[in-house]
Amino acid sequence: MTEHTIRVTLDSVFERRGMTLTELAVRTDISLVNLSILKTGKARAIRFSTLTRICDVLDCQPGDLLAHDRSG
Repeated sequence: MTEHTIRVTLDSVFERRGMTLTELAVRTDISLVNLSILKTGKARAIRFSTLTRICDVLDCQPGDLLAHDRSG
């Protein structure tokens, strides 16, 4: 059975908005370390409240930040 994974596409979204990771951290009140872990795909989970704050600041939907990678 092929393992499916969720890819985080956060970097492309905040870059399209002309924002740095540091600015996103300040505007969301989420630590730079936690955002970096999320951005690099090393996070094992994300809270809905964190996802909501990121989407509010970036004016996007959760599907803009996450992609289902069927190739594993």
